[in-house]
Amino acid sequence: MAEFLEMRGIVKKFPGVLALDHVNLSVKKGECHALLGENGAGKSTLMKILSGAYQKDEGEIFFDGEKVEINSSHDAQRLCISTIYQELNLTEQLTVAENIFMGRQIMKNRFMVDWSRMFTEAQKLLDDLGVDIDAHTLVRDLGVAHKQMVEVAKSLSINSKVLIMDEPTAPLTNREIKTLFDTIRMLKSRGVSVIYISHRLEEVMEICDRATIMRDGCNVTELNVADTNLDEIIRYMVGRELKEKFPKIHVEKGDVRLRVEKINAGKQVKDISFEVHSGEILGIAGLVGAGRTETARAIFGMDPKESGEIYIDGQKVEIHQPLDAIKAGIGFVTEDRKGEGLVLTMSVAQNITLATLDKFGASAHMNLGKEKDTVNEYIQSLKIKTPSPLQLARNLSGGNQQKVVLAKWLLSDSKVIIFDEPTRGIDVGAKIEVYNIINSLIQQGVAVVMISSEMPEVMGMSDRVAVMHQGEITGVFDNDETLTQEKILYYATGGDKHTA
Repeated sequence: MAEFLEMRGIVKKFPGVLALDHVNLSVKKGECHALLGENGAGKSTLMKILSGAYQKDEGEIFFDGEKVEINSSHDAQRLCISTIYQELNLTEQLTVAENIFMGRQIMKNRFMVDWSRMFTEAQKLLDDLGVDIDAHTLVRDLGVAHKQMVEVAKSLSINSKVLIMDEPTAPLTNREIKTLFDTIRMLKSRGVSVIYISHRLEEVMEICDRATIMRDGCNVTELNVADTNLDEIIRYMVGRELKEKFPKIHVEKGDVRLRVEKINAGKQVKDISFEVHSGEILGIAGLVGAGRTETARAIFGMDPKESGEIYIDGQKVEIHQPLDAIKAGIGFVTEDRKGEGLVLTMSVAQNITLATLDKFGASAHMNLGKEKDTVNEYIQSLKIKTPSPLQLARNLSGGNQQKVVLAKWLLSDSKVIIFDEPTRGIDVGAKIEVYNIINSLIQQGVAVVMISSEMPEVMGMSDRVAVMHQGEITGVFDNDETLTQEKILYYATGGDKHTA
């Protein structure tokens, strides 16, 4: 296969940062090409240049043998390059068909939309993908996987020749991932080139043909996926071997720090009771829709409880809103770091001190020097990659955004920290750093609750595991040699509820 898309010597500079340093990428027609690297490696910046969101400072782009300039999203669209972002770009209040042909409505004449033909064409695209979606459905009524298929249909409607997929499987179940992979194989058979960005390396091994690996804004290597293995890819990505994926340490358990008794909230939190000791990590496992996140939100006061009691160090606490939880010593690293964990339009420094402003004096007499020193200390200790504490949070990579959220709760001196999907969407190197931060917390006597959809993560880091199914805890187990993935799945699918 000939090179269909080539990016040669691409340079991109931001104030104080060389984001891309003469990066090369070559993609063949009809291949699925993985773009890999740790958070901050430059993957997203390179793809934003290809999709017209950023303009390169140096370098050349060749498309189907001809040199091209991509200075806007319209240029990329004209070349039939489209992107499916992790945060889907759909308008919830419109129909599927209206979203597919957004800005390109099929017209009867200069003034009238040909609605009948537009819905017919949209339905053809959806049927072609083999997905059961009615083009008349409002997007807000679709699940995440179906919304993603609408994005794929949208890209097919402009006859995409290159499709960029950024963390496409992050919100999907295993069955939905299989459907997506079948779609990718179908696109490849039609000659569409797919650039696939993911931190789930097992998926890369399954679906991708070749991979380009980046580190610190530079090329590291390009390789055939069939000729390599996970350990080699990780070594290229992080520049070192990760001998231990889950650096679990064992700390002697202290007294019960958090006790939850018979919490009920909505349809997905039913009579939840558990306890966590100081120095302990309690993992919470379960399938999508089991009620794990809803349980965390109810404990933290984000969603109203109908009944139930919460105790910290043996003392009953009343939690009606997040501020009550923070005052009681509970921190919550939310699953949605961009929507709920950070204020993206505020600086790194402002986000870090957001939950603990009272530590730096009253609002009219803030000790700004103390605040600056504290922020710099956390930036250094957590190795947050940012050109300045004044950098806006939205400009950081996913892994560094997650560290800012962690810094906020570390600064709050929380007695209990709930982690909801702590490593979702971050690379293997950043995952190790997050695990080490969790280790340092339990060494200080903090009680940690860790919710994760990744079974190896739950088993690799937890002291005990609570399994949920349809809003109930179906079993709580010590994480020893008797605990297997099969056992967790048995209880996650219902199991024997009477053993809980």
